[in-house]
Amino acid sequence: SAVDGFNVCIFAYGQTGSGKTYTMSSEDGMIPRALCMIYSTSKELEDRGWTYTMQGSFVEVYNEKVRDLLTDEISDTADHEIHHDMAKLETTVTNTTTLSLDNQAQVESILAKAMSRRSVAATKANEHSSRSHSVFILKLTGHNSITGEKSKGTLNLVDLAGSERIKNAQTSEDRLRETQSINKSLSCLGDVIGALGQAQGSTPSNSDTRSSLTSGRNSSTGGAMAYIPYRNSRLTYLLQFSLGGNSKTLMFVMVAPEKKCLGETLTSLRFAEKVSKTKIGVARKSR
Repeated sequence: SAVDGFNVCIFAYGQTGSGKTYTMSSEDGMIPRALCMIYSTSKELEDRGWTYTMQGSFVEVYNEKVRDLLTDEISDTADHEIHHDMAKLETTVTNTTTLSLDNQAQVESILAKAMSRRSVAATKANEHSSRSHSVFILKLTGHNSITGEKSKGTLNLVDLAGSERIKNAQTSEDRLRETQSINKSLSCLGDVIGALGQAQGSTPSNSDTRSSLTSGRNSSTGGAMAYIPYRNSRLTYLLQFSLGGNSKTLMFVMVAPEKKCLGETLTSLRFAEKVSKTKIGVARKSR
């Protein structure tokens, strides 16, 4: 879909220690598999006149701050702002490292580099708990030399930080602040999905959609306006164009098998049910 010109978002959601990072970033995980498929597909399309350029960046949202995981020095004082182009429905993050990706080996290299820089800490629930949401952003630009057609698509591969009850988290000040920030942003993600579900009957025009995204609102049935709270979290604001009706979104929900995790497992499954029932309309290509 991203090759075809759609904005796409794939999430891994679940409690800490349930296997999200392994699912997304392991040797056979979603990120390398997705990129392998994209390279293969783009190669096959060469016979039809298509050529593609691909650019990748890797960021994390840590305590409501955007960090560049491909820079040599990660700093909370670095100025990374999220900008939305409402006409093109494109998102950019300022002052981040963007690399041209010509082959699979480059993807493996930047994946290893990003993982080594991601915020990880030990908590009572998980010795190697991810304390941030990581987002691998791949932008694909295609041009057909035969028809003159062009396409632009974005693939966001998101490894969410694990949900964790405060009472089960490490009680140090830093871990407590991280847990509160993680739970707040996950709650905001749920709010956005819920709001999108309430607006599922809408059929706005392209101009209405752009206007609605600007104000964080979306049209609903009967002309009423349903508020979509993208701005309540840096994560949902970053992914705004890949969560609404113009996009295609998929979520993997991880659960841990241990009996002690039953409470979090039920919470994750309830969230999964909420997501699966949410309809966000028919996706449109971003050109």
